[in-house]
Amino acid sequence: MSLTTRMLLALVAGLGTGILATAFKDAGGGVVILVADPVGSLWVNALRMTLIPLVVSLLISVIASLPDARSTGRLGGRAMVIFTVLLCATGIVSMLIGPALVAMLPIDASTTAALQTVNAGAVLTNATRMPSIAQTLIDIVPANPIRAAADGSMLPLVVFSLAFGGAATRIPTERREALVRFFRASADAMLVIVGWVIAVAPLGVFALAIGLAARIGLAAIGAIAGYIVILSGVIILVTLLLYGAAVIGGGIPLARFARSVAPGQAVAFSARSSLAALPALVEGARWLALPPVVTSFVLPLAVSTLRLSTPIMWSITLPFLARLYGVELGNAELALLVMNGILLSFSIPGLPSASLFLMAPFLTGLGIPAEALGIAIAADAIPDLFKGVLNVTGHMASATIVARNVPAEAIAQVPQVDAAVPT
Repeated sequence: MSLTTRMLLALVAGLGTGILATAFKDAGGGVVILVADPVGSLWVNALRMTLIPLVVSLLISVIASLPDARSTGRLGGRAMVIFTVLLCATGIVSMLIGPALVAMLPIDASTTAALQTVNAGAVLTNATRMPSIAQTLIDIVPANPIRAAADGSMLPLVVFSLAFGGAATRIPTERREALVRFFRASADAMLVIVGWVIAVAPLGVFALAIGLAARIGLAAIGAIAGYIVILSGVIILVTLLLYGAAVIGGGIPLARFARSVAPGQAVAFSARSSLAALPALVEGARWLALPPVVTSFVLPLAVSTLRLSTPIMWSITLPFLARLYGVELGNAELALLVMNGILLSFSIPGLPSASLFLMAPFLTGLGIPAEALGIAIAADAIPDLFKGVLNVTGHMASATIVARNVPAEAIAQVPQVDAAVPT
């Protein structure tokens, strides 16, 4: 049985157990709820424990190991600009649609009141900590990176990591390689720990779902189901819009692009991983006669760094959790949070629901308990199937756009043959 299936079963079983435990509270149900709450909190804390060292190690190792050839650097810079444009466009589309749909979900006042009663102290304390846009801009450069790590301030840490990695490219090669090996090993170790935590995810989701259902009852099922439908629908919509981006920005006929990207989409959907789809994407790019430098450099770079699903997740998941817990989230705050998510998206590891892990510090800053993250991760099992397809489509679309700006002599080196569509 796959992890996706086990997490879905754990979510359903947890919600059912929580409802039954509330109904039979005097017959032992209260004990079940008391035991489930700390178990769920332990699992969420284990996820948060790896977040900062993992992001910092990944960013520094990737930036410090970048090739320093000028031509590669220019092509990589052009690719990163296109990645950022696609991410921002995705964020704008999802923010225009997602929050409005979330506001239509049937979450009554008694549901939020019950959650606020349990978490009232956290909400009242942390809700005032959300900084203004001006203060956020000031805090982008951390005066003390160690303090930023202790406070869970992700954006200043990202800026510090990018600066540190960039500086590492200017030191002697042997020292830089030693530095890269250290941070790469640190990232690998953190990924092992994350793997352990993910392995017991069904238990953590089960415990969290019990506590949630015990507080809001049957309303939890309808709210979560609506959230899943909205999130999946917006992901599918943006995926379709990427076809237009490839046609307009890359100059590729629609049918030809669709045929070339389909094998990679199939792999991503079945494996829940865009990394696994890279070989199929490379074959599709060759069939499109994209320049070799795009096939060998831009596509791997896109697969490693471009996560178009991230701004969609942040545009919909944060308003949903805020509404569920009765926290006011203004448009300016949401835009700032999505911008943070876009910057952090370049350091997301290739794990299922990985973009949700990075939300934890921002949830607590809004006054939403971090335990809410576990429910979002469990509910992400179905949308995560479509996220892989979205990301793979974005990888191929961005490669076609970059290829359109590669010098003609580079394109001429590719033999123009009528190859069969990769299968």
